[in-house]
Amino acid sequence: MKRIVNFINGTFVEPRGGRFLPNMEPAIGAPYGDVADSEEPDVADAIAAAEAAFADWSRLPAERRSRYLTAAADRIESQLEAFASAESIDTGKPITRARALEIPRAIANLKFFAGAILHERGEAYITDRSAVNYVLRRPRGVCGLISPWNMPLYLLTWKIAPAIAVGNTCVAKPSELTPMTAHLLGQALRDVGLPPGVVNIVHGQGSSAGAALVADRRVRTISFTGGTRTGAMIAAAIAPQFKKAALEMGGKNPAIVFADSMSAATVDAVVKSAFSNQGQICLCGSRILVEASIEREFTARLVERTLALRIGDPLEEATEQGALVSHAHYEKVLAAIAVARDDGGELLCGGGRPASLPHRCRNGYFIAPTLIRGLGAGCRTNQEEIFGPVASIIPFGDEREAIEIANGTAYGLAASIWTNDLARAHRLAEALEFGTVWVNCWLLRDLRTPFGGVKNSGMEREGGDEAMRFFTEPKTVCAKTE
Repeated sequence: MKRIVNFINGTFVEPRGGRFLPNMEPAIGAPYGDVADSEEPDVADAIAAAEAAFADWSRLPAERRSRYLTAAADRIESQLEAFASAESIDTGKPITRARALEIPRAIANLKFFAGAILHERGEAYITDRSAVNYVLRRPRGVCGLISPWNMPLYLLTWKIAPAIAVGNTCVAKPSELTPMTAHLLGQALRDVGLPPGVVNIVHGQGSSAGAALVADRRVRTISFTGGTRTGAMIAAAIAPQFKKAALEMGGKNPAIVFADSMSAATVDAVVKSAFSNQGQICLCGSRILVEASIEREFTARLVERTLALRIGDPLEEATEQGALVSHAHYEKVLAAIAVARDDGGELLCGGGRPASLPHRCRNGYFIAPTLIRGLGAGCRTNQEEIFGPVASIIPFGDEREAIEIANGTAYGLAASIWTNDLARAHRLAEALEFGTVWVNCWLLRDLRTPFGGVKNSGMEREGGDEAMRFFTEPKTVCAKTE
């Protein structure tokens, strides 16, 4: 049984209270180890270590900080299979996805910011030849980084890399449901000689470890990715302290399919956007808006392609759909499907546990990919984030109605448009109230661009220069020249 402890000041240490939580493998519904159940004293130790390391780390030349990030990326790359296996066991996602997408993206995060910090731009403004104004950007100090369970290493490195690249130190609090890749990251950082205290990793529950991190006045910056309800609680807690915060939260994302894009490739892409990682990606297209003239044919193709998805043991190479992350989440998604049924939704496929599973997975948290139609745009199924393998098909008559339906939720994270009409694509991209709009693609990312949502999906942006600016404090200097 694997025991995961905290990483504080360059050392792995058990929680002060001696308490641990079971670390479950979702595919089998049983623990494979335990993880530290940390509390305020553990968080305080980590913050103290980060504070002590800040002065030296922030003065270190950017080129030296870049080298540490590059070395960490190379270390993960050399152990890619171990990281992919750990992520698959922890999350229930297919190992092929972890190996091909999410671990490489974590490596890319570290390498991107290792390079970006070497090309940081300055800002200077000449005022009528009488003065020169320039902007200094300095690291903010200790950053609190709270990451979710669905893409645990990718999203953790997405926060750590820009924070330490610009000279901050940090205390990271990964999800207690998926701690293993964070533990391996701590080992990698130690192995490449990262100075103690620059990155600290404290495991535990959000209500204890997470709340302590958010509340501590020594932590001036919070970056959070997770549910909207938790994000609202964090915003309320930090408001009196005027902390800098980035909150990337939920989504109820539309995939808008026009008749001119009818093709097998579009069907495949829409299924991928709906059910990747068992629908447990905040960017998944769980509302499939289909132009009415092709709704019947497109739906038939969607069902056929969805039924062909291979459900099974996440550690098997052929598996395309794995398990949900926990029993509680499994029950939540089943309850959401029951609501759709009660509201008159027609289940076209899925709707419950798969008919057959490998013997090893007989007690795992599996739900077959589920397609629903016949529900109005304003119903709970089409308004609330389910975060599971559940997608609803909604017909629309024209472009205007598609925009109205797409924008008609409290969320605004991401949308995808499927059309061969370039002018229409640009019109919709401007009209849609979402932080990211994909045209004839999904989950295609350029790390140089800002990322984040609007409305209940988030505040502040992370990505590229935006991320490095977020983790710095600007200061304007005005020097008279006459």
